[in-house]
Amino acid sequence: MVAAAALAPALAACEAGAGAQTSRPYDPTDGASTVLHGIAIRNVFVLGPAPGQTLQAGQSAGMFLALVNNGAPDTLLDIAAPGSGTVKLPDSAVPLGMNQKALLTGPVPRVIVKLSRPVTAGQSIPVILYFQDAGTISMNVPVVARSSFYTTYSPPPSPAPTGTRTPRPTGTARINPGGRRSPGPTITPTTSPTP
Repeated sequence: MVAAAALAPALAACEAGAGAQTSRPYDPTDGASTVLHGIAIRNVFVLGPAPGQTLQAGQSAGMFLALVNNGAPDTLLDIAAPGSGTVKLPDSAVPLGMNQKALLTGPVPRVIVKLSRPVTAGQSIPVILYFQDAGTISMNVPVVARSSFYTTYSPPPSPAPTGTRTPRPTGTARINPGGRRSPGPTITPTTSPTP
């Protein structure tokens, strides 16, 4: 018994080192993440149906994300899901002051996607985020199954969104050779009714 107790630490150390799973970089969330000009865009995902089921075109799904601004003040003007649906933000825009965060997270969805095509868990949909100064960023956002932890999340509120904003960016974010940000695009959201 004493020998087994002495051998346990040696066996436990076999997985340590540069190749150990805990020393490899990984994303601890189910959603997509990136950084744009000091704005951390974290854990972006669309909550899909239960495993083996499909959300049909015309149905709505919740999109969840967190924004943490470690740069200059900015504003999230719009989100688009080209080819997958229309997106409705909780307000006309989401302001982000310096060192400020905006948690558009669960369990109640605040960003709603009215689907234009069927989706199932495990797929991804293209999403574009439009910022006033930082410009635009495109991401592939996973559709996460309504299972496990996500069964506590609320379905999108009814009725489904009735209007959409169609942003019209006139430029993209640019970085000068000196690493300083050039002025970003001018984006004018417009509203049009959805049939």
